[in-house]
Amino acid sequence: MRIKITGRNIELTEGLKAAVEDKLNKLEKYFTPDTEVNVTLSVEKERQKVEVTIPMKGSYIRSEQVSSDMYVSIDLVEEVIERQLKKYRTKLVTKQQNVAAVFKQDFLDEKSEDDEEIKIIRTKKFDMKPMYPEDACVEMELLGHDFYVFINAETEDVNVVYKRKGNTYGLIEPEY
Repeated sequence: MRIKITGRNIELTEGLKAAVEDKLNKLEKYFTPDTEVNVTLSVEKERQKVEVTIPMKGSYIRSEQVSSDMYVSIDLVEEVIERQLKKYRTKLVTKQQNVAAVFKQDFLDEKSEDDEEIKIIRTKKFDMKPMYPEDACVEMELLGHDFYVFINAETEDVNVVYKRKGNTYGLIEPEY
């Protein structure tokens, strides 16, 4: 994995860089060596925030964690990404092509554990693209959003999927 670390309103010390690399190197067992990992450390008042984004073909794996201690945020973000990967392994393999370019084969061959709960922590603006509602749900979970706006590939209308209680989703379709 290639880890790219940037800082906003914070001086990136060698200790912080080492902590990020040590934690995220635990994810090497899932990804190929060419996988790029973008990490942003930022400070806003008393909030120490870590954002990790792992681009994949047509998708992203993302987590953001905030706490009063940067090292705690780093620990939390690694745990969330690992939990997301384990939970959505099967969906990643069945819904996306060319995942072997990003993930190691050992990870793809493991059985998934679908009983873990993912908490969505942030919404973010991004481009709409044609896809099926089920694909939009997977994309929404991987990005960590609570809703996802997309162009429905079947109807060519703008639709919104959103997270409901537990592992259920809602779909909003336009009415003309």
